[in-house]
Amino acid sequence: MLIRVLGTRFGHRKWQVVWWQRIQHQHSSAHTTITPIKKLLIANRGEIACRVVRTARKMGVRTVAVFSDPDKNAMHVSMADEAYNIGPAASQESYLRGDKILDVVKKSGAEAIHPGYGFLSENVEFAERCAKEGIIFVGPPANAIRDMGIKSTSKKIMSDASVPIVGGYHGEDQSDERLRQEADNIGFPVMIKAVRGGGGKGMRIAMKPQDFDAQLESARREAMKSFGDDVMLIEKFVERPRHVEVQVFGDHHDNYVYLFERDCSVQRRHQKIIEEAPAPGLTWDERKSIGEAAVRAARAVGYVGAGTVEFILDPNHNFYFMEMNTRLQVEHPVTEMITNTDLVEWQLRVASGESLPMLQDEIKLSGHSFEARIYAEDPRGDFLPGAGLLKHLSTPMPSQHIRIETGVREGDEVSVHYDPMIAKLVVWGHDRTHALNALSACLSEYNIVGLSTNVDFLMSLSTHPNFAAGDVSTDFIPDHYDELFPHKAPSHQLFCQTALALELGREQELLSAVASTLDPTTPFYSTTTPVINHTVSRILHLTCEGQEKSIQVNYLGRGKYCMNIDGNSYMVSGRLVRDNNVHHLTTSVDDTISNARVVLHDRDLHVFTQEGGWMMSVAVPKFEKELSNVSGVRGGAVAPMPGVIDKVFVSPGQTVEAGDPLLVMIAMKMEYVIKAGSGGVVEKVLFNPGESVAKNTTLVRMKDEQQ
Repeated sequence: MLIRVLGTRFGHRKWQVVWWQRIQHQHSSAHTTITPIKKLLIANRGEIACRVVRTARKMGVRTVAVFSDPDKNAMHVSMADEAYNIGPAASQESYLRGDKILDVVKKSGAEAIHPGYGFLSENVEFAERCAKEGIIFVGPPANAIRDMGIKSTSKKIMSDASVPIVGGYHGEDQSDERLRQEADNIGFPVMIKAVRGGGGKGMRIAMKPQDFDAQLESARREAMKSFGDDVMLIEKFVERPRHVEVQVFGDHHDNYVYLFERDCSVQRRHQKIIEEAPAPGLTWDERKSIGEAAVRAARAVGYVGAGTVEFILDPNHNFYFMEMNTRLQVEHPVTEMITNTDLVEWQLRVASGESLPMLQDEIKLSGHSFEARIYAEDPRGDFLPGAGLLKHLSTPMPSQHIRIETGVREGDEVSVHYDPMIAKLVVWGHDRTHALNALSACLSEYNIVGLSTNVDFLMSLSTHPNFAAGDVSTDFIPDHYDELFPHKAPSHQLFCQTALALELGREQELLSAVASTLDPTTPFYSTTTPVINHTVSRILHLTCEGQEKSIQVNYLGRGKYCMNIDGNSYMVSGRLVRDNNVHHLTTSVDDTISNARVVLHDRDLHVFTQEGGWMMSVAVPKFEKELSNVSGVRGGAVAPMPGVIDKVFVSPGQTVEAGDPLLVMIAMKMEYVIKAGSGGVVEKVLFNPGESVAKNTTLVRMKDEQQ
């Protein structure tokens, strides 16, 4: 009778079903012991540690941070209620030491551990030890981590659960001959993947048979360093695929839901760089089909907590299981934005024994969200990671629809020992177009000085017409490389902007470092009062992107200037307003008005516009250029980034050809093979395996064969 009354009241049979499911959902929880988490240890660092602290604080849960030696003053340490040192910089001696983590649990009295992502988040042995010692592991049971962590096992489980899979070889015979034979049987191109891999580690593509051996060796070497296991599987490589993943959640009461899907197709080095939710171009039926397949995958392994089922989507929208990440994903905020949820809160509630906060029919999709990962790296240099101090950092203003997930502040160092991600910029819009416009606008306000970043690349990517149309695949960057990396040519208007900033800022600290490089007889600035001359003329020498310009500046009075560049004259005026160490510049060049932000670093002026960032500097004197050329390295190899020498292939006296591998570096948890730029004889190897090197350090000294 009650069901009939409710059905009449709500006017829809769907509500009868939801009501009955909710009664069962609550009934299952009533007979389960709830163990509230009062103190939580976060076994991670950086932005995810800060992210967990914020939610824990909101829930009234006290937090415990752990930190390595270089992270003593890190943001996550200052945010937590208490913090403990766990060892040296190397993660193998600190963040990956489960025994040290558990010692801190005992010292601090924490009841639970949140592993974040990476490090120990998918470590079976650590999850088992937590269970054995009665510590709540905020993640799935160890058996689910084990089954999904071994790709050959996971493929079998998924096939049995009617989840579509890509065929391949997942056998025990790991000889080079057998793997090469299986690759031939599958047909090139093939994907070589570590069975315990993740995050793009231990993964290589062999496009043709002659590439196979080298790619296999490289994948094995990286897999062993990352996971302590070099067992590989071979799969058919789906060309022009999309990477679509589904957020799933399970609890201890056999409840499972999916929170829609994310598109993570645009990647470099097999690692994601920008994500969005929901995936563009899917019909509602396709969205439901892939979501239900992900739930079948989670149910098949008795999953508990937050997990991500990753699929390959071909051009015809057929999807195939790729892997399951048994943890929270880096890109989880876009799912939170479109479902109005806090997935870390869900994790903590489920881990304590509560039922899922929502059933499937209660989860609604609203709007569209993008996440852009801001990295310390050089996109034009094959995305090589970097490290160094954040000399200046300004961001868009966070709001209900703009999130900045970060673990660093201005003045902090991006360390060579860990992932080079600086932050995640997350935006939401009513639809994909509005969200993408918001992303582009926010990226132009993300200004960083002190190290190379990918912000300009992300701006170029977010405004690309194919990306705006949702026409994406994992080949997006190589397919559109020339358009994503256009030649940067500073305009005369940009030189005028910079010259105006120097003129208007001559009373401010902005000029203190630059003034010393100019002709001291020129009345360029005054430390006390403005220059009152009714006519002032001077020449500024500025360089940008390899272009050196002489700008003749004539002050006409009443805040107006005539600037001459390469025989062209421009009427320039504007104003400069200082906000902390950022100068907001409004410039009118021949009545065309533009805005920029100007930051001083060393003797360089960094000018940030809607089109990206530019570095302007006073021209290097000729004698300095000559000294630089004389002291340069004539032959050999230099470190393209800070890192640690892992393996040396050559020895003194050895003859090498151009392109021959010289050594292997490890930086930002990735492996890089340093090759000879030209042929010659190795004169001296300057570093041994295990030694750290700075960027641009000479690693191998060479000489010509005739010498």
